[in-house]
Amino acid sequence: MDALDALLNRVSAPRLIAPAPDAAQRELLFRAALRAPDHGQLRPWRFLTVEGEGLIQLGELFASALPADADPEALNKARAMPLRAPLLVLVIARVQASAKVPAQEQVLAAGCAAHSILLAAHAQGVGAVWRTGDMAYSAHVAAGLGLDADEQLIAFLYLGTPARELRAVPQMQVSDFVRAWPASDSAE
Repeated sequence: MDALDALLNRVSAPRLIAPAPDAAQRELLFRAALRAPDHGQLRPWRFLTVEGEGLIQLGELFASALPADADPEALNKARAMPLRAPLLVLVIARVQASAKVPAQEQVLAAGCAAHSILLAAHAQGVGAVWRTGDMAYSAHVAAGLGLDADEQLIAFLYLGTPARELRAVPQMQVSDFVRAWPASDSAE
């Protein structure tokens, strides 16, 4: 698949089953991530892979992040969240002190790395979806994952084999999103 095809036709695959990407596919996923824009070459990202028993442990971490009075249904839902795919890649932004590269730019670079993983997955026929939600912003979850104070979890990338045919790519009009600046006076 060529790059433009991947860019123009990638869609999220929310229903994923085994098998997970194999070792060769994973290598390409992470090699693509490492090519994300990176002003200052800070490499402001790192990744955790979670699969097998780790998915169950992550579900328990999610459940433990809920309030003490959470109802059983909420606890079960939290425990089941990681089980939606055979492999999760957690994308972590590592913000470093830099006079030249603001923190926001470093987080955006990590986001680009996450997007590169999604594109590389699509190019290889691997289903993927980017999720966040409350658990991505939970200090309890961050601590349980061993994140440092200068790190933030920005994505749960769920990867596996699509359980069903991917939906059609929604068609949008470029003109709805692009304007020239300064605006030209079309009245003349």
